[in-house]
Amino acid sequence: MSFTSNLAINIYSIVILIIIYIHSLKQNEKFSLQHRFYAIMLQITAIMLVLDILSRFDGNPGTYYSEFNSFGNFFLFMFSPIVPSLWLLYAHCEIYHDESQTKRLMKPLFIVIAINAIMTVLSLFFRWFYYIDEMNIYHRGPFFGVPAALTVGLILTAFILIVLKRKSIEKKHYFSLVFFAVPPFVCIIFQIIIYGMSFMLNGLTISLLIVFFTIQNRRMETDYLTGVYNRKRLETYMRNKIDTSSKNNTFSAILIDLNNFKSINDTFGHDIGDQALETSVTLLKSCLHSNDFIARYGGDEFCIILDVSNINDLERTVGRIDSCLKKYNENPTKTYSLGFSMGYAVYDFHSHMKAEEFQKQIDMLMYENKRASKANFN
Repeated sequence: MSFTSNLAINIYSIVILIIIYIHSLKQNEKFSLQHRFYAIMLQITAIMLVLDILSRFDGNPGTYYSEFNSFGNFFLFMFSPIVPSLWLLYAHCEIYHDESQTKRLMKPLFIVIAINAIMTVLSLFFRWFYYIDEMNIYHRGPFFGVPAALTVGLILTAFILIVLKRKSIEKKHYFSLVFFAVPPFVCIIFQIIIYGMSFMLNGLTISLLIVFFTIQNRRMETDYLTGVYNRKRLETYMRNKIDTSSKNNTFSAILIDLNNFKSINDTFGHDIGDQALETSVTLLKSCLHSNDFIARYGGDEFCIILDVSNINDLERTVGRIDSCLKKYNENPTKTYSLGFSMGYAVYDFHSHMKAEEFQKQIDMLMYENKRASKANFN
C-alpha cells in the first residue's frame, strides 16, 4: 500500500475518531468507568494512527525520515496491547456492571502491557519484533507475531467472555459487542499474511464507530444506575406520544415514587439505597410488556408510558404492579420493604395538554396517593 493511500485512510479514520470523541464528551455518564475506557480507546487509536503514518517513512537514510520511522514503529509496538486490554475491560463492565470487580482485572492486564513494553525496548537491541536497517527500511523480526498474537488473544478473550455471558447483556447491545472483534481481527490476519498491508487500526475505528452508535450514543438517554431511560429521553418521548395521539389512539402514564426511600438510605447506607432503586426497576419491568417505556424521572421517581387508551387497561397494569410489590415484600429474607405511591392517567386528546402539563397532572395524582397512604398508615 502506498504512503499516500495510507495517509488518506488514516487521516479519514482520525477525523472519525475525533468527531466521536467530541460528541461523546456530551454524555451524561462521562465519568463512569466504562465511558472512560471508551474515551481512552478513542484517544489511543487516534494516536496509533498518527504513529502508523510516521512508521511509513521508509528510505532516505540520514534525513528526518529515519527519526519518524524509528519513532513510529517503536511506539506502535509499545501501544499494541493497550486498546485490546481496554476493550476487554469495557466488555467486562458491560457484562458485570461492577466497577470494583472490573478494576481488579486492570492489574493483570497492566502486567501484560508492561511485559510487552519491556520486550519492545529490548527489540531495539535484539531485533525481536522488528528492526530498521542502515537504509532506513523496516523489517519484521523473528518474534514479530508475538505482539500480533497478544492483540488477537485479548480481543478473542473479550469475544469469548461476551458469548459465554450473553444472557447478562442487553439484546440491543449484544451484536455490537460480538461484532467488535470482526473488523480488526480480519485486518490483523491480512496484515500478518500480506507484508506492507496495515488496516488493523482502520478496522478498529469501524468497530468503535459501531459501538458509539449502538451503545455509547444510546447511553446519553439512559440512567447509568438503573439502566432505564433518563428524564431527558422521557420528555422527548412524551412530546412525541402527544404529537402522534388521536381521538381513538392515545396513551397512558404512571408516575411512581418510592415510599420511605430516605429511610432506606439512612438505615442501610447508600449502596443498599442504590440496590433498592435497581430492584424497583427489575420489579416494574416484570409487570410490563417489552415495548412499554420506563424512565427515571427523579432521584426515587420513575415514569412509565403505556400504549393504553382506556382507564380499565391502565388500572389492570397498576394492579399488576401492586401484586408484584406485595409478593416481593412477603419474602422474609428481605432487609427492607418497598412501597410505591402511584399517580396515573390516560392522556386526554381533547385537552391538548402539553407534556409539562400532563406530567404535572400525574405528579399531583401521585402525591394524592402518597398522602392517602400515609393517612391510612397512621
